[in-house]
Amino acid sequence: MNRIDRLTAILIQLQGKKVVKAAEIADRFNISLRTVYRDVKALQEAGVPIGAEAGTGYYIVEGYHLPPVMFSREEAAALLTGEKLMEQFSDLSNRRQFSLAMEKIRSVLRGAEKDYLESLEEHIAVLRYHPHTTNDQFPNRFLTDIQQALGMTQVISMEYFSLQDEVATRREVEPIGIFHLGHHWHLIAFCRLRQGYRDFRIDRIRKLSLLSDTYRKNKHISLQEYLEQQRNNTKEKTFLVKITLDNEVVRYAREQKYYFGLMEEKVNGDKTELTFLQSSLDYFARWLTMFGNRAEVIQPQELKTMMVDLATTLYQHYT
Repeated sequence: MNRIDRLTAILIQLQGKKVVKAAEIADRFNISLRTVYRDVKALQEAGVPIGAEAGTGYYIVEGYHLPPVMFSREEAAALLTGEKLMEQFSDLSNRRQFSLAMEKIRSVLRGAEKDYLESLEEHIAVLRYHPHTTNDQFPNRFLTDIQQALGMTQVISMEYFSLQDEVATRREVEPIGIFHLGHHWHLIAFCRLRQGYRDFRIDRIRKLSLLSDTYRKNKHISLQEYLEQQRNNTKEKTFLVKITLDNEVVRYAREQKYYFGLMEEKVNGDKTELTFLQSSLDYFARWLTMFGNRAEVIQPQELKTMMVDLATTLYQHYT
């Protein structure tokens, strides 16, 4: 990247955040801190009002804006891909907001880029194994409100249906973050009712409103700290699972085997041996029943016992 392009990119980076550390700029462009100082000085001398706080970073003085940004063909294509992903992996509220944002982006594209996107759009598809369904009980349109609560540190009041207890309860929670896993968005928040951090599936929220109450962000752990704790807890309970599948049925495992923590896969004659690192043997056993007698458990013994119990229960049920 030449210096002119880098200076423009640094200016866009500064406009994207309230304060940007010099180290962030250096890491992004793989340049030294000395070069960062020179580049920022060059922008200041060109009339860009950049302020600096010792030990904090650089910032653009309030009220200054770049003229409309022009996107390259590759950047526009990446945004189109993002739109396709948002259509399948976000909720109603976020899909609507992203669609409005894309309309604004398309409006500033040059004619050639617009034509390029139109020709490319029909050649990109994102599929889900669990398509969106409409359920009046669970409208699944609260992601935008939750993002606002996170940004403004507002307390959330919601009616939540717990799959474990199969009961709906009214909760007031202090959100710390959201993440997407297994086709669902999750809200991690401090629950005032339970007095602890809880994982709420957003598509199980029946009603939600933002309260005027706010909370102190620094009294809670971060989302990254929470997820790291969960990973550490999971590591303590993991099992090394080895099974074999007849080669003829391995294709039915498809990408599901990766969801169950596939570590190794090797073919031995007419069978394939698969090794997993799994935290829930019960969940794994229920998945394994779909293969019937075309699957065999090598280890652990607990999983073999579970398979016998499941087979016995099914036999009793149908006889």
